[in-house]
Amino acid sequence: MTRARKLFVGPRVRRLREQNGWSQGLLAERLGLSLSYVSQIENNQRPVTAPVLLKLAEVFGGDVTPFSEDASRRQLAELDCAFNDRTLCGEPVAAATLARFVEQAPELVDAFLTLYQRHGRLQEEHAQLLDRFYGEEGGAPPRGAAMRLPHEEVRDHFNRRNNYLDVLDREGEALAAALRLTPGQRAPALRALLHERCGVEVHLMPEEQGQHWLRRLDRTRRRLDVAAGLSDAQQAFQMATQYALLALREAVDDVVRDGGFAEPATQALARQGFAHYFAGAVLLPYGEFLAAAQRTRYDIERLQQRFHVGFETVCHRLSTLQRTGARGVPFYFVRLDQAGNISKRQSATAFHFAHHGGACPLWHVHEAFAQPGRILTQVLEMPDGTRFFGVARTTSRGGRGYRSRRKLFAIGLGCELTHARELVYADGIDLAEPRDVVPIGPGCRVCPRADCVQRAFPPAGKALAASDHGESLVSYRFEPD
Repeated sequence: MTRARKLFVGPRVRRLREQNGWSQGLLAERLGLSLSYVSQIENNQRPVTAPVLLKLAEVFGGDVTPFSEDASRRQLAELDCAFNDRTLCGEPVAAATLARFVEQAPELVDAFLTLYQRHGRLQEEHAQLLDRFYGEEGGAPPRGAAMRLPHEEVRDHFNRRNNYLDVLDREGEALAAALRLTPGQRAPALRALLHERCGVEVHLMPEEQGQHWLRRLDRTRRRLDVAAGLSDAQQAFQMATQYALLALREAVDDVVRDGGFAEPATQALARQGFAHYFAGAVLLPYGEFLAAAQRTRYDIERLQQRFHVGFETVCHRLSTLQRTGARGVPFYFVRLDQAGNISKRQSATAFHFAHHGGACPLWHVHEAFAQPGRILTQVLEMPDGTRFFGVARTTSRGGRGYRSRRKLFAIGLGCELTHARELVYADGIDLAEPRDVVPIGPGCRVCPRADCVQRAFPPAGKALAASDHGESLVSYRFEPD
């Protein structure tokens, strides 16, 4: 039997206490503990028990996410990748040292990881500029330094909250209940809602007039144009998004302010992303959707039929079911195209995605393109030894005419192996001793595995000769589908 790991949350408790302007004595009083007990917790001299963890969550707003062990493990994985990046550090840092860093100074870790992401972005932009203007001869980079891109800041905000936004999720669920929305017949009710509460008329535009947009608001005429070729769920999603931006503007802006986004472009993108999140909660109300997911054992196709939405939409919503007191299986979710570009990625688990460069070629999400429409399963192991169980399948959209091009993506959804038995897809697999465990990494540039046959770069921290790996070394949003 595996022994449960002791949970030390001292720096996080201290940070939250100081943010609230409380003394240790006041916190001890609110927790019903002695001052010495609280002092020991804050100095990591004493682990927190489950009852104390629940008390901490209650005192600091009812959410255990700030004290989540998964959050620390994900932070540790990202830190390990950063220090294994051969473009940044000469030698990898010992795992024990990194663990102490995460344990004792999580705020500094966050600041360092932000700088590392900016470093990676600069490296990519530098390489792209050289390729574009100088070919293989190289040249001087332009002046100026790139900051983290807006979509990266918004994505990281979701990940830090395990992809769950309580206020907007409950608002969406309440609206769905008030309107008594029925899958397959949501759009008429939301159209009437926009007219009654926002004074906005909804018009369906012919496809030839709306080829490059899904929703367009004319504020002067108080008119919302929605592409007519969309399904009922897609039309409802666009209407619910616009409703959030109009009727729930204050609530959305509050969440934007809580995110601490400094740049106007990032604030605008966050506002759109939060409105999308609300719309997803309207289409797939939390309690009803979680109950159906558990009842079907997370059978994605049965959930598609039940709620009249697409495969990607179900997977995306499954990755957000982390409400305190009513949590679903914590999933990672990813969407990538045939070139390996990741356009969506979020995780309520310790699974770590590389911020720059491609994903691991051994990950079965890539194989899904070779078997379109088929659900593939995989037991995989990250470099830190954590095992996950994942499913992957292709999905497509667009292409309503013979000459129309379709967008093709691969969707990946997975959880830690300890949760796999709750999924119907794990039936028949010996999870105690899985026959095939695929060792993958976050991406070749930062992966420490030295014996991988698919490497595109030398292992992190090692200068291997080109002969070791042959010619390879020569070289938000939530949206129903």
